[in-house]
Amino acid sequence: MSRTPLLETPPAAAAVAAPDPRRPRPARRWRRLVSPVVLVLGWELAARTGLLAPEKLPAPSDVLATGWRLSRDGTLAVHLLDSLTRAGAGLLIGGVLALVLGTVAGLLRLGDDLVDPPVQMARMLPHLGLVPLLIIWVGIGESLKISLVALGAFFPIYFNTYAGIRDIDERLVEAARACGLGQAARLRHVVLPGALPSLFLGLRLAIGAAWLSLVVGEQVNAQTGIGFLMMEAREFSQTDVVVLGLLVYALLGLISDLALRVAERRMLTWRRGLRAS
Repeated sequence: MSRTPLLETPPAAAAVAAPDPRRPRPARRWRRLVSPVVLVLGWELAARTGLLAPEKLPAPSDVLATGWRLSRDGTLAVHLLDSLTRAGAGLLIGGVLALVLGTVAGLLRLGDDLVDPPVQMARMLPHLGLVPLLIIWVGIGESLKISLVALGAFFPIYFNTYAGIRDIDERLVEAARACGLGQAARLRHVVLPGALPSLFLGLRLAIGAAWLSLVVGEQVNAQTGIGFLMMEAREFSQTDVVVLGLLVYALLGLISDLALRVAERRMLTWRRGLRAS
C-alpha cells in the first residue's frame, strides 16, 4: 500500500514567510502614539478651559502658530541652522577625541595607565560648571559653545568605548589568534563588532548631553541659535516662543536618537537581544 507523501514547506519559503521578530508590528507603532497624543490633547484642553494661564503655559495650538509664523519669515531656520552647526562641530570634536582615547586606553596597557586616570578624575567635574573657566580660556564666542558640546559628548563615548573593548571575551581573541588572524584582522572581526553595541549606547548618551550643553552654551553671549531665541523671548515674556524652543530641542533629540537607532539596527543585525513581551 503506497503512502502519500506529506507536503512540506520548502525551507527557503518558510524563511521568507516568517515575520521578523525585531520589527515592531503596525498595531504597536500606533499604540506608541497614544500617550503623546493624549498628553497634547489634555494640555490643549487645560489651556482652553483656563486651568493653565496663557502667560505660564500657552496652548499647543498657539505654540504651533508661533512656530509657523517664525518659519515663514525665516527666523526659525536661521537660529536652527546655527544650533545644528554648533552641535555637529562639538559632537565631531568630542566624539573623535573620545573614540581615539577610549580605544587607546582599552587596547593598550600603557594607554590604560596614562589616559584613563586623568579622564576618571575629570569626569567627576560637572562640565557645565566649567563655564566660568572656559570663558577665561576660550572667550565667550563660538568656541565656548562648541567646547561645551564637545565636553558633554566626550565622556559618554569614551567610557562606553573603553567598556565595550574591555568587556569582549578574551577567549574570542585567543581563538581568532589561533585561527591565524593578524592583529588588524582581530580588531576588525572581533574587537570592533564586540564593542559596537557599547559604542552606540555611548553615542545615544552623547547626543543627549550635547543638546543639554548647547542649551546652556547658547545662553552665554549668543546672537543666534535656539537658546538665544528662548533667552530673548524670556526678556519680553513671550512664553510661546520659549515653549517652541523647548519643543525644537526635544524634536532634534528625538530625531537624532531615531536615526541612531536605525543605524544601530542595520549595523548590528547579528545581535539578538531581549525584547519586551
